[in-house]
Amino acid sequence: MKKIEINEVFKEDWNRVLNHIANLFYEDSKIVVSAEDAELSFRFQHSIDEDYTIHTACNLTVDGQKYTSNYSIHYETEGTEKEQGIRMKRALSHVMLDVLEQFTGMIQQWGILTGVRPTKLYHNYRKQGKSDEEIYAILKKDFRISDSKIALMSEIVKRQLITIPDLDELGKEISVYIGVPFCPTKCAYCTFPAYAIQSNRKAGRVESFIDGLHIEIRAMGKWLKDNNMNITSVYWGGGTPTSIEADEMDALYKTMFEAFPNPEKIREITVEAGRPDTITPEKIEVLKKWGIDRISVNPQSYTDETLKAIGRHHTVQETIEKFWLSRESGMNNINMDLIIGLPNEGIEEFQHSLDESAKMQPESLTVHTLSFKRASEMTHNKDKYKVADRDTVTKMMDMASSWTKENGYVPYYLYRQKNILGNLENVGYCKPSEESIYNIVIMEEVQTILGIGCGASTKFVNPTSGKITQFHNPKDPAAYIMTFEEAIEKKVEMLNELYNTQVKQ
Repeated sequence: MKKIEINEVFKEDWNRVLNHIANLFYEDSKIVVSAEDAELSFRFQHSIDEDYTIHTACNLTVDGQKYTSNYSIHYETEGTEKEQGIRMKRALSHVMLDVLEQFTGMIQQWGILTGVRPTKLYHNYRKQGKSDEEIYAILKKDFRISDSKIALMSEIVKRQLITIPDLDELGKEISVYIGVPFCPTKCAYCTFPAYAIQSNRKAGRVESFIDGLHIEIRAMGKWLKDNNMNITSVYWGGGTPTSIEADEMDALYKTMFEAFPNPEKIREITVEAGRPDTITPEKIEVLKKWGIDRISVNPQSYTDETLKAIGRHHTVQETIEKFWLSRESGMNNINMDLIIGLPNEGIEEFQHSLDESAKMQPESLTVHTLSFKRASEMTHNKDKYKVADRDTVTKMMDMASSWTKENGYVPYYLYRQKNILGNLENVGYCKPSEESIYNIVIMEEVQTILGIGCGASTKFVNPTSGKITQFHNPKDPAAYIMTFEEAIEKKVEMLNELYNTQVKQ
């Protein structure tokens, strides 16, 4: 851990933001005040003029070499107390990032942005009536984002507005996420609800969970029908929803189509079949029966040794076979995921994954950068997993960007994560017109996402103010089985409050 000293006691959330900036340069850092054993010592100054101009400065002296930065930004209004805090955190981040870039020689392509949704920031400025040129100037000067990343944001925003012309009006509708928490095994990098299906089936939890899920789908469908609420998109995730048997899938889809209002108006239904070892001809026939042809078949890597290392108990050949089984059986919109920076993978292995992807040409390819998530097995045992360095993962991301252009793909959504290798991003690419509506709406937070099932998170987005509140179903199947009825009641209560409706008798 690198101990970093600052010269005054800031508010806790200010310190947290500065810690995020430090962590862009050092894997593990801690902000402290007046520590004799600190490895770096920063001196900050900050003030606000009567005309709402913020001034910040930062100084760092190392081995007699002084690094300094000064920054000022003017606002037209005083702003709320919350807005004032956000403005000051950004201004302090600006000068700290500048000083650290000078000292380390390391340039952060995403500037001071450490949040998950860069394109949401672009959309916010767009909805304020700012032109692309004005948005570029703000992102460049005040957020220190590189030209290439601003161009990526701009391209994605334009693509999203083509895909969903009424994107700014989607708050009138709802999307639905349905979580099935079972997988054949749990991957080493994963923190999603993913429980071994065989042991849970032996314990009777799979059948009990599915019984509860039918009830929850019907209950939430009733609220949606009673309140004339249309559904934009439905996403079956997990876990791996195709871990359960074909007849269990069939029954759940039947319940969904009976319970949900105006199913013919749902723009998109996706089922994650991410683990190739769960895909069978019988399950594909069930998907076809219900008109669902958008699925994921996720290789993550095309190197068998990597798959073993991360706990995926399928082979590369099985991924290829299940892709072609899906394609030849009528799945017309297949997504595949690749992960940059998996253990023991470098340029050669990633190029091989791209070469294999070229043979299949899935409708969409999502390129993830490995993130050390706090609760994952990989994070708990970092010494066991050797991953690529910053320069290598950056080259791999550039390879993905070039490959997608050469193969006719366009970027249509992106998100970032804490502790992501190289301070990079995850980008969803697709063939034009094959964009996932659900991926766009959840990343841009333009509407409520109603979470149903184990581990499902409901994100309530106020259609007027955009304010977000959340409710989480239990992640553990046993806990879900015991409490799903309470979750139903709470979500109905929160939906009624959000949309100012009353329960209809």
